[in-house]
Amino acid sequence: MKKIIFLLPLLGLMSCYDAEHNCKDFKTGKFKFEFEVNGVKKTTVFERKDNIEIETFDGKTDTSTVRWVSDCEYILQKKHPKNMAEEKAISMKILTTSKDSYTFEFGMVGSEEKQRGTVVKIE
Repeated sequence: MKKIIFLLPLLGLMSCYDAEHNCKDFKTGKFKFEFEVNGVKKTTVFERKDNIEIETFDGKTDTSTVRWVSDCEYILQKKHPKNMAEEKAISMKILTTSKDSYTFEFGMVGSEEKQRGTVVKIE
């Protein structure tokens, strides 16, 4: 019984912990996102200004519109899609932030399937 009484305040303190959310710090700037495809490390660099995001990946540059739904959520839509898959909007949600990076969740709008990643602010 003593253990339970000791654990209750500890659990209460832990539930008060809130992940850092300084999303406004990441609305504009230049960023880098690294990920793996079939065991190969890939990097994409993108710059976000207001409602535009310009991404460079594998030597190709693409532009998307950015529509902020809240301080920590936005929708990306390619301006010049080249196929049906690129026509689908992507939902982005910033989960946690640190001084120069953020962890986010993303997926096609309307899809339950989500992935996570970490973006680093480089400028």
